[in-house]
Parts: sequence; C-alpha cells; structure tokens
Amino acid sequence: MSNSSSITEFLLLPFADTWELQLLHFTLFLAIYLAALLGNSLILTTIACDHCLHTPMYFFLLNLALLDLGCISTTLPKAMANSLWDTRAISYSGCAAQVFFFFFFFSAEYSLLTIMSYDRYIAICKPLHYGTLLGSRACAQMAGAAWVSAVLNAVLHTASTFLLPLCRGNTLDQFFCEIPQILKLSCSDFYLREIGLLAFSVFVFLVCFVLIMVSYVQIFRVVLRMPSKQGRHKAFSTCLPHLAVVSLVISTGAFAYLKPPSTTLSSLDLVVAVLYSVVPPAVNPLIYSMRNQELKGALRKFLQTFVHHCGLPLDSF
Repeated sequence: MSNSSSITEFLLLPFADTWELQLLHFTLFLAIYLAALLGNSLILTTIACDHCLHTPMYFFLLNLALLDLGCISTTLPKAMANSLWDTRAISYSGCAAQVFFFFFFFSAEYSLLTIMSYDRYIAICKPLHYGTLLGSRACAQMAGAAWVSAVLNAVLHTASTFLLPLCRGNTLDQFFCEIPQILKLSCSDFYLREIGLLAFSVFVFLVCFVLIMVSYVQIFRVVLRMPSKQGRHKAFSTCLPHLAVVSLVISTGAFAYLKPPSTTLSSLDLVVAVLYSVVPPAVNPLIYSMRNQELKGALRKFLQTFVHHCGLPLDSF
C-alpha cells in the first residue's frame, strides 16, 4: 500500500472534450437513469402492493428490480455529475465503494437470473411440483444465497484490487471505476492474483450460463410440444426476453473482463461497458412488463388507483 497510499483520487474517462457534448451525454444518461428509476420503482411497488403477484416468479422479479436500481445508481450518477461539472475526479474511497457495489450488484443479478431460469424450468417442465420445489421458504433461501454470495464475492475482489501497490498514475480509461482499469495501474506482480480471481468468477458465470441454456433447452422442448398456440406464445413471451438479457450480460461482461489489457480505450470498449452496466437495468422493466399480461394488468390497476387518489381523470387508462 505504500506506493498507492499517496493516491487520494482517480481520474475517470470523460465522454467528450467539449462542454456541449458533455452536456449532451449528461442529458442522455439522465433520461436513461430516470427511465430506469421509474420502471423499476413501478415494478417494485406493483408487485409489493398486488397480492395476486406474490408468487415465486414475481418475488424474483422484485429482487431483480432492486438489483437493477442499485447497479445503475452505482455508475451513472457520478458519470453524470462529472459531465455536468466538467470534472473527472473521484475520490479513492469513492472508487473503492463503486468497485464494491458494482461487483456486488452485478454478481447478485447474474445469480438471480440463473435462479429465474430454474423457476421457469420448474413452472413449465414440472408444474405439478412447482409448489413443493419453490415454496416461500425455498425462494427466500435462494434469493438470500444470491445476495450473500455476491457480498462475499465483492469483498474479495475489492480487497484484492485495492491492496495492490499502484504506481502508474491515477487515470482510469473508463467512465466508472472498474477492476481491469485499476489493475493497469499496478506495478506489482500480485495483480496476477486478482486476474486469476476475475477469471475464476467469469468461469463461474459461464457455468451458470451453461445451466441456464440447459434449462431453456428443456423448456423449449416442452413448449414446442404444447397443443395450445396460446400456451406456446405465453411461454415464449416470458422466456425469450429473460434469455436475451442473460446473453447480453454474460457476453459483454466476459468481453470486458477477459480481453487482453490495452493501453487505450477503444470506442468498442466504451460501448460494451455501457451495454453491461447501463442497458440491462434500464431495459429490464420494459422487457418484463411489456411481455407479461398479468404484470401489465396489475400495473394498470395500480396506476388507476394512484390516479384516483390524486383526483385526476382516468381517461388515459
């Protein structure tokens, strides 16, 4: 720590060189952030208030909305503030906190997506055992395991990263504090330990991805044998968006954390970072609400009740 103890702040990557473009990026990210806040908050409130949605699938979706709120709130507010105030600085402790919370929310979200694929597998392939295998106790234990394991994973990676001596400046080639970018500042061979931990974590994510794919292969085999066209449509409408989100997260995350380090950040690296850190929390509410008639109905009922209490007309609903 002797070489890195003198570092009191890091410099993040600016999105543009001119104030006008920085203001444009601020406006764009503000719109995305507000949409993510609104969408996930509506899902949280609707599921919590509607007793008809107190089922395992919506319990896991509620947890996913919480994680999405945390994940996007870890990176975007600081990036927006830097763009608005034309600065690049983030404190040493703030950077460490950002690394911890981002890795925590990212790990917990992927664990939860794996659990959600198991939920869909049981619901479609073994419906008679659904109540037995996914009771309230089992759901709470699985969700709790996802959160606890993510905390341990985040503590391990954050400690391993910030115990490294840093002697190659304090400039990070990313718009938020990210472990691969911090490792590039290390002047010790001990950074290989963290690279090994990252490779192991990505391997675990890939194993989970294989399990998810196996679950969906079984699901699609059962769905294609369904005599009802409406039943097939309902099953596909809930499974395909989930699979799309999982594929986006694992492909972009693996690219960012496993690719060989480079001295400069390319436009592709920046796009990939946005895809796995900003896009999923913003589009998850849209994916899961627009393709789910039961949730759309509950959300419409909740909004009608809210508008009625506010004394506004209900014509728009």
